[in-house]
Amino acid sequence: MNKKLWNSEILKHIPIKDLKKEKLLICLLVGILLLVITIPSGKKKEEIPGGYKSTDVSGPAATESEYVTYLERHLEELFSQMEGAGDVSVMITLSSSAEKIVEKDMERQSETVSESDSQGGERTTNSSSGAETTIYEGEKTGGGTPYVSKEMTPRVEGVVVMASGGDDARVVKNITEAVQALFGIDTHKIRIMKKN
Repeated sequence: MNKKLWNSEILKHIPIKDLKKEKLLICLLVGILLLVITIPSGKKKEEIPGGYKSTDVSGPAATESEYVTYLERHLEELFSQMEGAGDVSVMITLSSSAEKIVEKDMERQSETVSESDSQGGERTTNSSSGAETTIYEGEKTGGGTPYVSKEMTPRVEGVVVMASGGDDARVVKNITEAVQALFGIDTHKIRIMKKN
């Protein structure tokens, strides 16, 4: 072994001669155990109240009903923590479905022709044409899936909230303002009612 390591300040304080084989083995095993514990074991899925995981509503596999259920559960959890709201149930309707915007390659051509005749008349003709082709991932045209540049989530159309504290004007105002802030919808599309 390296003499510098054995002569370092740290090792001077450890009585190596007094350590037995069993103690050295235990120290080695504890070190390995600590190393194994600190190694990340993979990506953890975020648990959402109601048994949904964050991966349940992401990506192309998420359906509109899963998306609505995800939003409803989040709002129920949020509003139930609001002072005076009590037990809360939420229903959301969508105005449109999800939209995928596919990347396209566009070609545009324009041509201007100016003519003049012998009698002094002039005529200008403009013509333009264009063509679009869809861009595909990986493969050549037609051989893969279209390249999606943007995915638009469905737009929320209306929200109904049933809350135990739905008869309190402060609770109604707070829930209405929260829904407006989250979804940008008009007040007449939000209804808060008292829950039995």
